[in-house]
Amino acid sequence: MSMDDKKCLTTSGATRRKLLTYGAVGIALPMSALVSKYAHAAEFNYKFATGQDPTHPVNKRAQEAIDRIREGSNGRMSIKLFPANQLGSDTDLLAQIRNGGVEFFNIAASILATLVPAAGIVNTGFAFSNYDEVWKAMDGDLGKYIYAQVEKVGVLNMSRSWNNGFRQITSSTKPIRTPEDLRGMKLRVPAAPILTSLFQSLGAGPTPINFNEVYSSLQTKLVEGQENPLPIIATARLYEVQKYCSMTSHVWDAYLVLGNRRAFQKLPADLQTLVMKEFDRAAVEERADIARLSDTLRQDLTSKGLQFIDVDKNAFRSALRKTSFYNDWKVKFGDQGWNLLQKYAGELA
Repeated sequence: MSMDDKKCLTTSGATRRKLLTYGAVGIALPMSALVSKYAHAAEFNYKFATGQDPTHPVNKRAQEAIDRIREGSNGRMSIKLFPANQLGSDTDLLAQIRNGGVEFFNIAASILATLVPAAGIVNTGFAFSNYDEVWKAMDGDLGKYIYAQVEKVGVLNMSRSWNNGFRQITSSTKPIRTPEDLRGMKLRVPAAPILTSLFQSLGAGPTPINFNEVYSSLQTKLVEGQENPLPIIATARLYEVQKYCSMTSHVWDAYLVLGNRRAFQKLPADLQTLVMKEFDRAAVEERADIARLSDTLRQDLTSKGLQFIDVDKNAFRSALRKTSFYNDWKVKFGDQGWNLLQKYAGELA
């Protein structure tokens, strides 16, 4: 959730964990996740933690990669997937990936920015207009720059970026049609400074809350709304506690798969190559999953009672330009990062 830019809920018990299937994407985890054909013990037993619901494409593609790694290593390497913040909140897991409590961790760039500020540059409000711009940036010089900054804090970036999607605003009290409608609205955001800054600049009252507490926070009216990509809204069943969804696409968010440096370096060279190859393949497949779901989920969520509002994104971007938001973040990110962002997104400030 987690651009939130992230993730899964634990507060509503078995209902929250129930597997869903959305069309041809085939979200449910394969049986190979449950039954292994290898009788002997693996030489390397690692953990892969995520914050997303088991039904989310992140976990489907991660499990497929894990199965291929087990197969390709002839059973020498076994990775167990722990979805839905089973091993802790995103902030907990960010500490665990650094100290070796988990070996692999999927995290939204918006959350990673609390440790690696450069990761948050992809969350610059209304920077990217479409996926063509996003992937040119993330598979190009901007991505290389971000990954280099990630590795400076002692963890490894394991693959090209995965797709968290474009974020939309939901609310239980009123539809958001114009920037003025955000004024005074108490809105859950992840613990990501740039998202807090974005909504403060637009006059809202952003409230940082870990994703595993979002459903209950919306249910009890602690906050009126939240913002997340449609696949998160669907798999976390946020439509049960929200009435309106405004298609602002205000921020695109990446997922990055991090690796514990010491654990990865323990692997023989052939296993290191295998792991990175399969995580990279999974990234490409998950990117397509999210793009497809973002196109098809609107109809599905409408049938579940969520009312969609199309907005003029340029009106929101224009309102943001009248504030100090872009200039403030240009200073924080520095000329190198900002120039790389504008290379792909165009002039922002």
